[in-house]
Amino acid sequence: MKKLLVLFSLFYITSGYAQLKWYTLEEAVEAQKIQPKKILIDFYADWCDPCKIMEKKTYNHPVIAKYLNENYYAVKFDAEGKKPITLYGRTFENSDAANRKNRNPLHDFTKYMNVNAVPSIIFLDENTNPITLLQGALTAKELEPYLPFFAENEHLKIKTREEWENYQKKFRSNIKD
Repeated sequence: MKKLLVLFSLFYITSGYAQLKWYTLEEAVEAQKIQPKKILIDFYADWCDPCKIMEKKTYNHPVIAKYLNENYYAVKFDAEGKKPITLYGRTFENSDAANRKNRNPLHDFTKYMNVNAVPSIIFLDENTNPITLLQGALTAKELEPYLPFFAENEHLKIKTREEWENYQKKFRSNIKD
């Protein structure tokens, strides 16, 4: 039985399967103090089917999960959550939750980040300053070029749409179709 378990573990490790380690926003900010990395925040809602697909197929794709685990602190943030968080010296909560007319009450942090649709992704730099917002469901192959683009500060070199298009043309995917 032990041999079977060892063989299964070896297959699991060598098969390229990786699972993304999710952090809370507070955990990611604290981890940045020890080892600076960019933060990727996935804004989702429990009712959102594209969000569930992204979690399963995009974020847990072996190439994406491995890259994120090595280069980012990945945060899963409930856009309609009720738990207060403290960031930027202020506390954010869901002030919409008390308004019964609002069917999908957005968390104040969600609004602060200008997220008004899920799924959405926000990239933060090592000082928790926002870099950019991506809205809509993305496949692993669609998300992949953005990860090194921000992690390696390539975005600081790009000034025009043409330069971005050149970056995309030169990018070589590690995802096999």
